Parts: sequence; structure tokens; C-alpha cells
Amino acid sequence: MHQNLKAKYQETIIPKLKEQFSYTNIHQVPKLEKIIINRGLGEASQNAKALESSLKELSTITGQKPVVTRAKKAIAGFKIREGMPVGVMVTLRGDKMYSFLDRLINLALPRIRDFRGISPKSFDGRGNYSLGVREQLIFPEIEYDSIDQIRGMDIAIVTTANTDEEGRALLKEMGMPFRKS
Repeated sequence: MHQNLKAKYQETIIPKLKEQFSYTNIHQVPKLEKIIINRGLGEASQNAKALESSLKELSTITGQKPVVTRAKKAIAGFKIREGMPVGVMVTLRGDKMYSFLDRLINLALPRIRDFRGISPKSFDGRGNYSLGVREQLIFPEIEYDSIDQIRGMDIAIVTTANTDEEGRALLKEMGMPFRKS
């Protein structure tokens, strides 16, 4: 399935964007660089089981082993000591990245209740897009019975675009369901 999105990018999206922004060189055309999926554990940092299930869920969703992010310094107010696990993240590139984006666009996002599209404004000024997902259940790979708690995650889509406009055009062509603002 992931071949489709990649092939679509090469066959139809590149020429389209080239025309839209009148690029002269194929290397000016924005492309996906990587997708970073991150989940902060919050209060679960004391809970080894939560860490374990987060690792398992992210690897089920992405097909890649997540890394544990650890606290750089202690924060007493949050009961965090240095080196404590505070989150898990996965960086996807290449085919796994396309495959994930494909599933996100075509399977996961449409399963969100009352879904009306994602905000066209969540770009960072340089063509990268971030979205937060409130529950892991929108991914069909996750079975309802196998989860111990509903947890979301942040998804950052990093592109080589220089402007938000270009980044938005790229993701729109790939099928991102932006809300009509």
C-alpha cells in the first residue's frame, strides 16, 4: 500500500507542485523528510507498565522500535528525577514513513469521531506540520482489548518545504484532510 503514496508523489505530486510554484529544478520541490511520533508519559513516568504498553503500541502502529526519551534534569514538582523515562518516540523515514502517512490519512484520521478535517494552521512557519492525536484507538492496528489506558500522541511531519504554503500544498496533494478554514 505504501508504494502508492510514494509512487503518487513521484508521478503526480512532483509535476503538480513544480507547476504550482514554478520551480525550475526538481530538487526545489518539497518532499517528506521524516515523521516523528512522540508520546509523553506524564504521570505514568513512575509506572513501568505504562512505559511498556506505550512502547508496544507505538511499535505496532509504526512497525519500528521506539526509543525511550529520558528526563535531562530533575523536576521536583513533577516528581521527576534525571534519567527517568518521560516519553517514547519513533522517527520514521523512507518507506515506513510513507506507509505510516498513508494509514494515518486513509484509515486513522477518518475514524476520529466528528472528524471535520485537520487544522490547516498547525504549520511551524517552515513547512513542517504537527498534529496531536487524542487516542491510539484510531489506528486499526490497535485492538481495543489490548490497551490499558487511552493515550494520545504527537505527530510531527517534517518536510523540506521552505514555507507553510508549500508544505500545505505538499500534504494536501498527499491527501491530508485539511479543514476548509
